[in-house]
Amino acid sequence: MLKALFKKQLMEIGSYFFQDRKTGKNRSKSGIIGYSLLYAVTCVFLFGVFFYVGKMLCAPLVTIGMGWLYHAIMCLMSLALGVFGSVFNTYSTLYVAKDNELLLSLPVPPSKILTVRLFGVWFWGFFYEVLVLLPAMVVYWITAAPGAVAVIFDLFVILVLSLFILSISCILGWIVAKINGKLKSKSFITVIISLAFLGAYFYFYTQAYTLLQQLIGNADIVGKKIKGAVYPVYLMGRGAEGDALSLLLFTVIVLAVFAVIWLVLSRSFLKLASSGSGTVKRKYRETSVKIRNVSGALLSKEIRHLLSSATYMLNCCLGTLILIVIAAAAIIKRSFILEVMSSFSIGNEGIIPLIACALICMTASMNDITAPSVSLEGKSIWLMQSLPVSAWQVLKAKLNLHLLITEIPVFICSVCLAMAVNSSIYFSLMLILLPMLFTLLTASLGLAINLKMPNLNWSSETVAVKQSMGVMIALFSGWIIVIALGILYYAVYKYINTELFMLLCGVFLSVISAALLCWLKKRGSRIFEAL
Repeated sequence: MLKALFKKQLMEIGSYFFQDRKTGKNRSKSGIIGYSLLYAVTCVFLFGVFFYVGKMLCAPLVTIGMGWLYHAIMCLMSLALGVFGSVFNTYSTLYVAKDNELLLSLPVPPSKILTVRLFGVWFWGFFYEVLVLLPAMVVYWITAAPGAVAVIFDLFVILVLSLFILSISCILGWIVAKINGKLKSKSFITVIISLAFLGAYFYFYTQAYTLLQQLIGNADIVGKKIKGAVYPVYLMGRGAEGDALSLLLFTVIVLAVFAVIWLVLSRSFLKLASSGSGTVKRKYRETSVKIRNVSGALLSKEIRHLLSSATYMLNCCLGTLILIVIAAAAIIKRSFILEVMSSFSIGNEGIIPLIACALICMTASMNDITAPSVSLEGKSIWLMQSLPVSAWQVLKAKLNLHLLITEIPVFICSVCLAMAVNSSIYFSLMLILLPMLFTLLTASLGLAINLKMPNLNWSSETVAVKQSMGVMIALFSGWIIVIALGILYYAVYKYINTELFMLLCGVFLSVISAALLCWLKKRGSRIFEAL
């Protein structure tokens, strides 16, 4: 029985290569080859990145006799990537797997099911760990030229550390499962966590070189702190360097931690896996319902849909967050913002308001809320079509959602940048008006494209939001418009002053937006009714 379960788990792990998760159908031979090549290229890229990081750290640390610190640092990097790559997989694999009820209904001991599930979690953690540690070990073997025993110890550390990654992933996955069963607004939590990881990624990406240089320059201090505060990490580094006693002690610690994790999971797995932890228990409370007009009710429906989908929020509303960040930077880091915009001013400080306007427009175009809004109705689009409301009222609600989420931060950002660049009243008004007209244009354009290129047969909202040609066209069309107007300005700025050019841009945006709105009201409404 255990052999059959392991075979099933291995097939599930490999199904990514052979089955399209969007459609549920098997991939063609070319699809399998293409998907495999994509994975291979990604792995080679990550291998190269960590090989480069290892090359920066290894020689300086080995030279001063702190090879163990090099191993410790690279092992911590692999630990972080392994846990990050497998923690949510832990939750979905252990507790909310689609076949949990089927397996638990069979005459199979829960401990065997748990063992196989843990193997799946271990595999992905080990996979991500190897992407970091294998190139790190290769760099060490080339630089330090250790003996055969040290090489064997290095490989053994990879295996032991993978068990520790599994233990940490299980702890965090168990916490996620417990929290998930009590949350009412899971989408907001997902969005907050994703944004936090995104912010941390960009911070470490921009500071990586500086941090590595500081680490090399203060290796003695860092080594003493690690040895004093996180002794198991010191043992791990010493073990990887070839110290047998340190490796033995580290292995014993990891095995002890895993034994405790196994004991806790074996006692709680059945309860968590069968309790429907993905659903929230709500007590009914009688409340009064506020009567809304048609427009308000439809807009409220669109808002609820947006707030209930983390995928929708993260992929279609990121521009709102960046606009707020730019507004704050315009107040706090005014000199830096001016310096950046001045670098694009071709020696003419008078066009800085135009550059600020382009910055706001390009950021606002990152919000593509209307682009998948029709597709997100999916196969239940007939519900909207059967309501006693016009198609234009439905489409207008989708437009209003985009404008509500985007226009307010655009206005705030425009005001802050107008104050930062200290522009005249005319430029300040244009700096506020043009981005708002541009937002209306991109909202209308995204909705028009989605009506012409809808996808109502998706199996996951991710397909409609991220993997649609229409969404891609809508997303990049805003940037193309801004770039085209920028090129046009550089071609005619010797003949037309900035004030007149911005006025002409305003007229252009107004005319195109009005034409699109008329199209949506007439032709677009008929298309929506026929979907």
